[in-house]
Amino acid sequence: MARNKKSFAHRPFQQLGKLIDKNELPEHITNANQHVSDSVDMASPENERLLFKTAMENVKPLVRDKHSPALPDNVISYNSCVTDSDREAVRRLEKLIHTGEGFIISHTPEYCEGLGHNIHPTTARDLHSGRYSIQAHIDLHGYSAHEAEHAFNNFMRTAIRNGKRAVLVIHGRGLSSPRKPVLKSKVQGWLSSGPWRKWVLAFTSARACDGGAGATYVLLRQRSLTSRFRKKRRQM
Repeated sequence: MARNKKSFAHRPFQQLGKLIDKNELPEHITNANQHVSDSVDMASPENERLLFKTAMENVKPLVRDKHSPALPDNVISYNSCVTDSDREAVRRLEKLIHTGEGFIISHTPEYCEGLGHNIHPTTARDLHSGRYSIQAHIDLHGYSAHEAEHAFNNFMRTAIRNGKRAVLVIHGRGLSSPRKPVLKSKVQGWLSSGPWRKWVLAFTSARACDGGAGATYVLLRQRSLTSRFRKKRRQM
């Protein structure tokens, strides 16, 4: 059975061409076309300011005060997304920025520590935590590497001769050095592989109040650790 194509076809614009040719478009379509044409003219670069002024003519600024309506129920506010842990993290961050509270030197890449032969790691932690009272200090700021070594040797010699146990060496963080901190690296080398290593129980970066990563605590032995003594300890 042949389908009646005429009954199923939908051609809403079939007569549009004839209406345009005869200039018989409905009035509301003609007005809309004119409005679009005017808008295009107004949107030209030289009339943008006038277009904006015309569009904003009856617009009033929104004043927010205590009488402003609350957000609709389907709008999620920022505070509703913030958890207690987020607020606590922000609070700690603010204290860290404004007061420095909460900054932990040992959690940074600049932290350093070293232990003498057969010394338990808790010794370094105790030293860094401030358990030992600092009895002497030296500031190597402004020294060349050669001058710093000479001053460091004199300081260590005097500290050991006077029976000092915990001392502080201030060397700076060396942030202006192109590669690694010069004096800081030198001090670590003198303490771990130089002649003074026999007298060193432990050394760590200082706390923030004593210079942080720009200074080093050194815990000294009462007697130097000789190779004979180290051999005896290994046999025990």
